[in-house]
Amino acid sequence: MKAVLFHTHGGPEVLEYTDFPTPEPGEGQVLVKLEAAALNRVDLWTRNGWPGIKLEYPHILGADGAGVIAGLGAYVSGWNIGDRVVINSNLGCGHCPACIAGQDNRCRNWHLLGETVRGTYAQFLAIPATNIYLVPSDFELRKAAAAALVFHTAWHSLIIRGRLKPGESVLVVGASGGVNIASIQIAKLSGATVYVVGSGIEKLNLAESLGADYLIDRSKDENWSKTVYTLTDKCGVDVVVDNVGTTFPSSFRAAAKGGRILTVGNSGGPKFEIDNWFIFSKHLSVLGSSMGTRADFATVMQLVFNGKLKPILDRDFPLEDARSAQERLEKGEQLGKITLTID
Repeated sequence: MKAVLFHTHGGPEVLEYTDFPTPEPGEGQVLVKLEAAALNRVDLWTRNGWPGIKLEYPHILGADGAGVIAGLGAYVSGWNIGDRVVINSNLGCGHCPACIAGQDNRCRNWHLLGETVRGTYAQFLAIPATNIYLVPSDFELRKAAAAALVFHTAWHSLIIRGRLKPGESVLVVGASGGVNIASIQIAKLSGATVYVVGSGIEKLNLAESLGADYLIDRSKDENWSKTVYTLTDKCGVDVVVDNVGTTFPSSFRAAAKGGRILTVGNSGGPKFEIDNWFIFSKHLSVLGSSMGTRADFATVMQLVFNGKLKPILDRDFPLEDARSAQERLEKGEQLGKITLTID
């Protein structure tokens, strides 16, 4: 098969489009002939590497993908060759106490597809049958791939960890990233009032088209936490979605007493200073999470297929042009999900 892989960490130049052995589905696995993949920030972080990262080289990136079943491993039932499926990239062992309790994203031996195991920048993928979900015949596979990780992650963060309720207020820090786009829609679907901080009119227009109620351009308003506080009659918001990290000081200021700060990443950097006074004086909760459970995946993907939630698509690239796709992601030029078409 053809795949995009790398043998050493570095910039986009380390990516190679080349031949790689087609995997065989093992016990409980299916072989998926991928037709679409989608890019995520974790692709860049894994390609760049970090101290202590351990991969089997060459490594294949990609958490998101969708395609058709091309092979069935032993003991797989309920699936047929030719079924159209989307990949759930949250890989739990299935045997530890967390997995047995239905909290597979807290698995003792947890892996993310494309991060610590080979992923979807390839023509074929062997994946546990428990990690696929049926895609309706009238739903575009590219959209299914684009929706999977970001809606899965945002749903678990907002609904399961954040316990968002109708009538509450949500601030999303960032207007165009995949998880933020998903968070805006999930918050609106849940009956919340949504505030969005973003940079530039184009990104804020996108947020508004998704239902955001209040838009704040941080390129013109550096003290956006004060603006949020003013817009909420000096009460603050109930929930802040902050996946930047370095913006936590402002997010703490914008939160209401008893507010929840939700985070699933640190695009601004992993280390930063915070003022603990805001946490105890405002009774704040900082709630982190990574991905979601299999039950979450089924719930949110069904909402996507029913048209309740909408994946936003940016540019599409052929698999062999994955370098250009990653360069676009790295520059932050995208509005929505960048995808790869796999022939």
